Amino acid sequence: MDKTVCELFAGVGGFRCGLNSIRTVEDAARPEKWETVWFSQWEPADKKTQWAWSCYVDRFGTRLDRKGKDTTNIDVAEVPKEDLPDFNLLVGGFPCQDYSVANSLATSKGIEGKKGVLFWSILDTVREKHPPFILLENVDRLIKSPAKQRGRDFGIILACLRDEGYTVEWRVINAADYGFQQRRRRTFIFAYREDTRYGARMAGAIGYEEAKKGEESRQEMARLLLEDGFFATSFPVGGAEGADGASLRIGVLPRDLVELSDTYRSNFENAGVMKDGVVYTVKTTPRYDGPQITLGQIMETGRVDEQFFIPKERLYYTDPEVTHSDESQNGMLTAKEHKTWQYIKGAKRLPRKAANGHEYIFSEGVVSMIDSYDKPARTMLTSEGSFSRTTHIVRDMETGRIRLLTPIEMERIQGFPSDWTKECLVDGQKVEMPVSRRRFMMGNALVVDLVRQMERQLSDIFDAE
Repeated sequence: MDKTVCELFAGVGGFRCGLNSIRTVEDAARPEKWETVWFSQWEPADKKTQWAWSCYVDRFGTRLDRKGKDTTNIDVAEVPKEDLPDFNLLVGGFPCQDYSVANSLATSKGIEGKKGVLFWSILDTVREKHPPFILLENVDRLIKSPAKQRGRDFGIILACLRDEGYTVEWRVINAADYGFQQRRRRTFIFAYREDTRYGARMAGAIGYEEAKKGEESRQEMARLLLEDGFFATSFPVGGAEGADGASLRIGVLPRDLVELSDTYRSNFENAGVMKDGVVYTVKTTPRYDGPQITLGQIMETGRVDEQFFIPKERLYYTDPEVTHSDESQNGMLTAKEHKTWQYIKGAKRLPRKAANGHEYIFSEGVVSMIDSYDKPARTMLTSEGSFSRTTHIVRDMETGRIRLLTPIEMERIQGFPSDWTKECLVDGQKVEMPVSRRRFMMGNALVVDLVRQMERQLSDIFDAE
């Protein structure tokens, strides 16, 4: 089977870098093992310059649709899916949103979801192009959202793919659990059409009523999730309850999507598979005994630009050993003291008053002010670099001074080549991407190393088709 790819919500090309093992900027110019025939990247917040798209095009060039038009930088919901080139693998990282649906006579399926939900563009693409394989990425809370109807959103996604003839495997993966340089948990979804050779592995799976009675079937499904499936092959697990199938939980998705949206609840575990609407899920634990990449190993060791260093007056408002402030007892700190990193990352107790006049104490715990060299980096967010509790602060390798992460370090944390986001192609001219946008791009990206590791299994699957 040809290794052809469509990359939706492409960002700066994380899936493409992973599939083609791109480790340096120069690698992007070489022939690719996986051919991206079309991609889409459009950021509605970038009113003037589409920074992510401009970076992607600078590295890879653009792709035209079947009518010879460049539709890669418009809202994908507006792109006619029939105009897309054919492909065999659909990839994309989409946000966790409200996937609820309602009855509607205005759509061919008789239902409609909320506007602006990016998964519907994925589903429209699947319905039109029917790719044999799909690989998606989302935040770890996807399988538990929304809080008031736990599991509903993920159930809708599974049911939509069920209705299009796909079997779906999923796994919540923390990159650091497999030796990589960031503690970042994400839900990965691998779906395959049931008429593929790979899908034939599931062809003999029996239905829900029989599965409840058949111990052998439970053990077969447990082996798929713990040993033989796509994610178990790429990211081994062990020590999980249910290795004999005893703790494997089985459920059935309602056939009607509106009923599912209104009433369905499920405690999805971190690993599972769905076939023909029957859901098998089990809790797993990672099995890995190799080397661990740490933050210290990927930090820059030479001279770092002065803009990344934090002025001393912004670091501490009192003794550096102080990690707690109780303004409910000791009086309010000054505005200047509030604007120090010691304060924002420290534990605190603050007197507050609600709109109705109710007085209460707001409290939050301490966050380590300076990140450890000897651990993987904490999860990086799109707010990286801002005055925030979640921003990484490090001790410079050369000078020992305290500073923020550099763009290169952020790229390395996500597994991208150094300086991947440094330049963009804007109106035919190379320009430097602002540091603030480089931070946003990396906070919004996936860990490329995980895709690189999954590629080995994907390549074997495609070669066998």
